[in-house]
Amino acid sequence: MTAIEERIAATASEQGFILTGFATLRSLNDRREFFNRWIADGRPADMGWLAREPERRINPRVLDPRLRSVVSLAFPYTPPRPPHLDWRAELRGRIAAYALGPDYHDVVKAKAGVVADAVTAAIPGATTRVYVDTGPIFEREWAIEARLGWFGRNTNLLNRYHGSYFFLAEILTDALFESSGEPYREHCGSCRQCLTQCPTGALTDGYRLEPRLCISYLTIEHRGPIPPAMRPQLGNWIFGCDVCQEVCPWNDDHARGAPINDALMPSLADLMALDDDGFRLRFARSAIKRTKRCGLLRNAAIVLGNSGNPAAIPILASALANDPEALVRSHAAWALGQIGGSASRHALEAARTREPDASVAAEIALAIADAST
Repeated sequence: MTAIEERIAATASEQGFILTGFATLRSLNDRREFFNRWIADGRPADMGWLAREPERRINPRVLDPRLRSVVSLAFPYTPPRPPHLDWRAELRGRIAAYALGPDYHDVVKAKAGVVADAVTAAIPGATTRVYVDTGPIFEREWAIEARLGWFGRNTNLLNRYHGSYFFLAEILTDALFESSGEPYREHCGSCRQCLTQCPTGALTDGYRLEPRLCISYLTIEHRGPIPPAMRPQLGNWIFGCDVCQEVCPWNDDHARGAPINDALMPSLADLMALDDDGFRLRFARSAIKRTKRCGLLRNAAIVLGNSGNPAAIPILASALANDPEALVRSHAAWALGQIGGSASRHALEAARTREPDASVAAEIALAIADAST
C-alpha cells in the first residue's frame, strides 16, 4: 500500500472495518452477458430495481465520469447462536443474524462516511460517493477487484480469515488507486455443503443462486403470496436465512463459541399480535422493517403452520378473523389447514361465511380440504 492508502486503511480499521482494499474502476464487461441473461430470465422477480439501467452497474463511471477508483470495505457482524429450544413447541420463529440490532445500512454507511472523509483529507478536493447495499453497485465484484475475497459457491463473498459474516461498503472516488497483488484465489475446493444443505435448492452448480427459490428473497423481498409448495420449506425462518453461511467451513471459527441470543428466535404469538403502530415501534430502527408488517406476519403465519402445534390454532384463527391484510389472512388459512383437526376446521368454516376477499376465500376452501384429510 502507498502511504495514503495506509492512512485510509488505518481510519477504516479504527471504524471497525476488518478488510480494506483498493481498485481502479473499469467497465465490468466480463459480467455483462451473465447479468443481462439473469435479467432476461426474470430472476430479479419483485426486485425490479435490479433491472433498471443495467449499464450503471456494469460501468460505475456512468454515474459520474470523474470517478476513477473504489475503496472496498468489509464490516463484521456477530453470528450468534440461537437458543437450544424446540421451536415447534415454543412457537418461535428465526431471523437471520445480520438483522439483529440497528439497521446495518445506517450504521455501516456512517462509518464508511468517516473513511470517505479520510480520503478527502488525504487528497484535498477528492470526490467521494458512499454506498452500503444501496445504489447500482456490484458490491461483490468490486470487493473481488480490491482483493477482499472470492465468490463462494453460496454466492457470498468469502475471505479465508473472516468467512462471510460481514457487510460490504464502497467508496467511489475520483482519486486514483490501483488493485494490489494477485486476485484472491478461490478456496471452496470440492466442498458442496451450501448446495446440499440449502432448504429450497436455490443454490446450483456454477456459483448460481435462483432468487425465486431463496428463503431470504421469499421472506424479505417478495411482496405477494408465497407459493404453497415453498411454504413448508421455510421451516421456521421468518426473516432471511443463514443456512448457506452456517454450513460453510470457512465460517466455523467465527460461529464457534458465539453467544446465544434469544432475539434470533422471537415469539410468533407476539409478532402476530402487532398492529401497524406496534410494528413500527418495534422495528423502526431494524432491517426487519423492510418486510413491512404485512410481510412479516405472512411469514410468521407460515411458520406457525409449519410447527404443526395445535397451540398455534387460536393465534391463526384470530388473524384469519381479524387481520386487516388479506395476505396475512390467506396465509393464516393455509397454516390452519396444515395443522388440521376439528378446531382448525371450525375456524376456517366460520371465516368462510364472512370473508370478503376472493383470494383469501380460495385459500380457506383449500385449507378446509387439507384440514379434513
